[in-house]
Amino acid sequence: MEIDLTPQLAKKVYGGNGGSYYTWSPSELPMLREGNIGAAKLALEKNGFAVPRYSDSSKVAYVLQGSGVAGIVLPEKEEKVLAIKKGDALALPFGVVTWWYNKEDTELVVLFLGDTSKAHKAGEFTDFFLTGSNGIFTGFSTEFVGRAWDLEEKDVKTLVGKQSGKGIVKLEGKISLPDPKQEHRNGMALNCEEAPLDVDIKGGGRVVVLNTKNLPLVGEINLGADLVRLDGSAMCSPGFSCDSALQVTYIVRGSGRVQIVGVDGKRVLETTLKAGNLFIVPRFFVVSKIGDPDGMEWFSIITGSPDPIFTHLAGSSSVWKALSPTVLQAAFNVDAGVEQLFRSKRTADAIFFPPPK
Repeated sequence: MEIDLTPQLAKKVYGGNGGSYYTWSPSELPMLREGNIGAAKLALEKNGFAVPRYSDSSKVAYVLQGSGVAGIVLPEKEEKVLAIKKGDALALPFGVVTWWYNKEDTELVVLFLGDTSKAHKAGEFTDFFLTGSNGIFTGFSTEFVGRAWDLEEKDVKTLVGKQSGKGIVKLEGKISLPDPKQEHRNGMALNCEEAPLDVDIKGGGRVVVLNTKNLPLVGEINLGADLVRLDGSAMCSPGFSCDSALQVTYIVRGSGRVQIVGVDGKRVLETTLKAGNLFIVPRFFVVSKIGDPDGMEWFSIITGSPDPIFTHLAGSSSVWKALSPTVLQAAFNVDAGVEQLFRSKRTADAIFFPPPK
């Protein structure tokens, strides 16, 4: 596979004094188009309001920074109004209408990663705005809008023309949006920084996995996701997805090194990862990371299944431990002594390895 896997930063697409919207372009990160993956970030300033919209893609939203309010309307359901904060993950199926609001001084930043296999453009999200200068009302004639909503022409012109902003606006005056309800979070959001750990290795790292048990809606979007926190100078074991999934990874915090090995044992990527980078691991390629002294944190989605399966190539549960000793001797063309040395190492069942002592 001759394709550029270099990690990339997002670029601003639109915005104003209420906030900005950023995306990763398939022209700069070709694996987005190749893997039918979309990636974007929404950043809202104080009183920034992302007007109601829906998308042509199912996706996972992850709150990278700040706190705010999200409104979510599933098809033919009532509006859910959620308080959201750093670490929250939300699954957003097809057809869901969302709005986002930040009333705090700290910028609210939300990451979106999702599947574009049914989108208008491979590797890109397309949003359809319900209101604003590019909202759906602007495309219909006043006659159609008036008849559909039983309004007079003057009221139609006010309704359609009053909101001049595009996508993101800054709310002024005394307007008060709905208050969030705690019960609306049930089944809609999971805070990955507070959830029970699925993996916890002292000096190595910790993992929280989103699945159909702790966030049922991931079953509807057919994506898995996880938050991984790698301790300083620790290593994430080499491994690969064994169910034909792509791993799409955003570096939340810290930095570290990554290597990816592909077909014919060729190293297709070796680079340093930094906060804000997005990169994609192709199907069946093997990836491993080593954190810098301050550690590294990343959020990933895994395509194709809400409950993906991974094979790790080190530790007691690795494939090497399952293979017969003589098979390993023949495969590596080594004697029994070298094979025993290889087999005796990394006896713990772990996916993270603390730094050497």
